[in-house]
Amino acid sequence: MTYSQLWHTLIPLYDEAEAKAIAQMVFDIRYGLSLADVLMGKDRQLSTDDQAELQKISQRLQQHEPVQYVLGIAEFYGRRYAVDRRVLIPRPETAELCQWVIDSQRETPQRPCNILDIGTGSGCIAITLAKEIPTATVAACDISADALCVARDNAERHHASVNFFQADILTCQLSTVNCQLSTINLIISNPPYIINKERARMSDNVLRYEPHQALFVDDSDPLLFYRAIARLGTVLMNGGGLLYFETNPLLADETLQMLSRNGYHDIEIRHDQYGRRRMIRATL
Repeated sequence: MTYSQLWHTLIPLYDEAEAKAIAQMVFDIRYGLSLADVLMGKDRQLSTDDQAELQKISQRLQQHEPVQYVLGIAEFYGRRYAVDRRVLIPRPETAELCQWVIDSQRETPQRPCNILDIGTGSGCIAITLAKEIPTATVAACDISADALCVARDNAERHHASVNFFQADILTCQLSTVNCQLSTINLIISNPPYIINKERARMSDNVLRYEPHQALFVDDSDPLLFYRAIARLGTVLMNGGGLLYFETNPLLADETLQMLSRNGYHDIEIRHDQYGRRRMIRATL
């Protein structure tokens, strides 16, 4: 099977551009072949074993399985992370949230930065901030012990110093957090924010494979996790602490109002690369 043959098998599921991008990821990550290599015909020189593996990869992709899970690798902020069905696949808009934090910290390099990442999943946010802000002290938590296993492996892969711990943010004891970071002045989170009525518009590769616990929140209380984190922030952070959220664009205004009611100010909403109101920063 060649690059061209692979992407053509995916056309029933994806448009041509996305099918080609998926095929390119497969040949790059699994076989070390760049697009230039493919254009030179090196995709036709795979061994018999590699061809057999490629057939299996194709079959999994045709079952709507995300290419990141098939390969066990996702790219995020210029680094490769191990991922599987225990964690969400890192998204470009989450990298934009990290960039906002990084840019802000570079503007005030003298400010101590003790960061708590809530709902860390694969660890991509915490690891990115630890690597890009070398002076920061970073801790990260998740309710899922399985997710934390993935996150710790990724931190080791990237030689990142992050203190991971298990916690349910809805019932979290302050002592659980305080023993990880004595002081916190920045909280960042990409909590579950997809309401159930949005399921109809979501693709099968998300609904069938990614962990629902990390995706969905009940329609009756869509700000459940945001409110819990905001209230925790008022206790954990001193004046001047910063709270960063990735948000549901449909609930950006409601999130802003909730933060204001909880004592946050200078609240800013930013759009992602697709023009959606995806990120919020608030000061305590």
